[in-house]
Amino acid sequence: MAPNVPSQSLPPLREVIAKYGLGASKALGQHFLLDRNITDKIARAPGQISKSIVLEIGPGPGGLTRSLLTLGAKHVITIERDARFLPALEDLSHVFPDRLTVVHANALKVDEQKLLPKEGIVHVVANLPYNAASPILVKWLRVNPWPPWYHSLTLMFQKEVADRIVAPPGTRTFGRLSVLAQWRCQVKLLFDVPARAFTPPPKVVSSVVRITPQKQPFPGTEIGPALEQITRAAFGQRRKMLRTSLRQVVNDAETFLKEAEIDPTKRAEQLSIPQFVRLAEIFLAR
Repeated sequence: MAPNVPSQSLPPLREVIAKYGLGASKALGQHFLLDRNITDKIARAPGQISKSIVLEIGPGPGGLTRSLLTLGAKHVITIERDARFLPALEDLSHVFPDRLTVVHANALKVDEQKLLPKEGIVHVVANLPYNAASPILVKWLRVNPWPPWYHSLTLMFQKEVADRIVAPPGTRTFGRLSVLAQWRCQVKLLFDVPARAFTPPPKVVSSVVRITPQKQPFPGTEIGPALEQITRAAFGQRRKMLRTSLRQVVNDAETFLKEAEIDPTKRAEQLSIPQFVRLAEIFLAR
């Protein structure tokens, strides 16, 4: 059960922001989510977290962090790049002694496994900074060995990015992120978050996605880098036939595609994920 934390022990987030002069940085893609109903909804999305370690990226003033702690996470580890937020997060750690660890680091560069205990279930829950969301996700999707160190990812993205992550083959939004995520994971769009829920409000709607690793992805976990190269080339020129777009990575693209039993006149969004995996396997074997 969640610990009993009196509401009066947590000052309103707007007071915390004013106290420390925490304006959102446009350069870092910051938008503060202050609505407690929404942060609680996000915190509940992974399921039961009372016995889990939760890794949060970009906590900012700590709105989602509060929800994770008050809803009973065993321990929350936050990674915050912007040093301005550290005093506010330190205040929060005094309210939840021994249950919050604040790490001042760039999430794109940190080795998460060095921060985490060797045992226990780890859920990642985060309102990712817009300008770093996709690179952070790709970093987690390329983890080896597999299954990874995390049990689930519950992440907020701009809606257009979330739509690409969950898009099925043959659709307009199916792309590189779709393949990389769905190759190794089950993905589900959970709910949208309107712009008015943020301070300052962004110009776009946001969406929360849950990503759950499969125990085993399609054969050959070592093909990840090759799969990234193939999908980057294929979707980088998505209006062109694959025999043209894949010339960036293979000289004899038409022969390459025929070896994989794929029609060279098809376009990237027309392939299935197993077909992309097959291309990566052949590419790696060359």
